[in-house]
Amino acid sequence: MHTLGKSQINLTLHRVISNFVGNRYYSFMGKNKLKKFREMEAIDFVFQYPWAKLQESGFPLKGRWHEDFFHNDDPIVLELGCGKGEYTVGLAEAFPGRNYIGIDIKGARMWTGATKAQERGMDNVAFLRTDIELLPWFFAPGEVSEIWITFPDPQMKKVRKRLTSTRFMELYRKVLKDGGTVHLKTDSPFLYTYTHIMAHENGLDVHTDTSDLYGSGIADEILKIRTFYEQQWLDRGLTIKYISFALDQSTPLTEPDVEIEHDTYRSFSRGELQCPELCNPKVTQKQ
Repeated sequence: MHTLGKSQINLTLHRVISNFVGNRYYSFMGKNKLKKFREMEAIDFVFQYPWAKLQESGFPLKGRWHEDFFHNDDPIVLELGCGKGEYTVGLAEAFPGRNYIGIDIKGARMWTGATKAQERGMDNVAFLRTDIELLPWFFAPGEVSEIWITFPDPQMKKVRKRLTSTRFMELYRKVLKDGGTVHLKTDSPFLYTYTHIMAHENGLDVHTDTSDLYGSGIADEILKIRTFYEQQWLDRGLTIKYISFALDQSTPLTEPDVEIEHDTYRSFSRGELQCPELCNPKVTQKQ
């Protein structure tokens, strides 16, 4: 008769407990997400449009956000990849004369900002659950005045997925008014350096450009709003980078042909910090 040793019994027991706890955890997380989705369905400023429905009947507010939803002519500002919606809500509170729409594909995270805006009775906020590449399905040409991109994945290996690439600039042009502003706030030296080069090489009108936002002395109420993860970076003595520029409709855009040193750490949403210091990014122009 085969018998298990003590170490084998402990290992087997550990696996059984881990599987049990893991299954209970994921079951709880699944139910929690479903609960949040149900709650958001009852919030009239949260829009969750399935692709099939979008193809069948389109989005009724496209081109009519001002008239039929916000009921004013105030500028419309998008936050792409809004996560928990901290920026969307924070900006909307600080600037009631503008309309803010947070966009993200992950609805469970969006629930935080949506419920906060509902509790505060805010009427210049909306949330849209969709893929960023579908923006032209939801907004008419020139309907958007500004776009905020806050702490996105830098996509160091995939330029076509980089939210500040020329590919995405062409997408933003389909909804942004001529000369509308694009803002990037990031912890990534790689993404900041890439965006700096992209904007300057294409001759875009850069408004603000700094590799150390809170050490720059820039007094801007908008830039004082900080996300949860942003504050964690600051608490560790790391710098936040910011660049904003006007995106016109006519300037031909060329993708920069550059090699940029990859970040030496990972952001919180992509894993644990690998090293505490940030080196100045080295940029090498290809010959």
